[in-house]
Amino acid sequence: MLVVKIGGSLDGAEILVRDLAHHDGELVLVHGGGPRIAAALERMGFETRFKDGLRVTPPEQMEVVEQVLTHVGKELAHSLSRHGRPAVGLSGRDARLLAAELQDPELGRVGRMTSVNTSILFALLNRHLTPVVSPIAVGADGPLNVNADEVAAAVAGCLGEPLVYFTDVPGVLTDPDDPESRLPLLPGDRAEAMIADGTISGGMIPKVRAALLALEFGAPWVVIAPGEAGGLQRLLAGKMGTRIVPAKNAR
Repeated sequence: MLVVKIGGSLDGAEILVRDLAHHDGELVLVHGGGPRIAAALERMGFETRFKDGLRVTPPEQMEVVEQVLTHVGKELAHSLSRHGRPAVGLSGRDARLLAAELQDPELGRVGRMTSVNTSILFALLNRHLTPVVSPIAVGADGPLNVNADEVAAAVAGCLGEPLVYFTDVPGVLTDPDDPESRLPLLPGDRAEAMIADGTISGGMIPKVRAALLALEFGAPWVVIAPGEAGGLQRLLAGKMGTRIVPAKNAR
């Protein structure tokens, strides 16, 4: 089994979804939806703000965020089904699939993952249905918007399965201007050191931190790879992306 996360801004998602639909093994798909959320909020006259890389979600925007993410999930599920892989779009509120707690009052309705109800995922997988998970979680007083990378980390970790982050970069690079500097394998302790010394910087930091979180939750490995045609087969063969592993498993 694999847990796969698709970013909300990923170009060519339809081609990638087609590849995922033809994958032989079981999948759980987690998705984001940042650009669509921003567009919907703008149409309604809301301001989009970020704090520490996370979308500030005031209570009055939460309904819009949830509607957009749920719609994206249904679209992805439909696309997978159309390509021959029956799928079901789920909000984290369905059967209390995702539970979270408020992360920071300044972020509004933004949550930090606390648990995953894996039984609903297994129930669908056992019926040969692919779960497509929107990053909306159940909080103590209503729905919470959770960063999709964190949701994917929690889902993979609680399932004890590998995680793939499809992004718009080749992987973790030692030189951000040189795609050939991609690291095929990256132990978790080295990843932390590379963040500390500035080798890993900018937008790659939250992605690598999410990968490390997945390892903490219990995922055996995480790959950060570009989302492109044939990508899943190539990364599983070790020909693309960066595989991040616990230090004790590094070889």
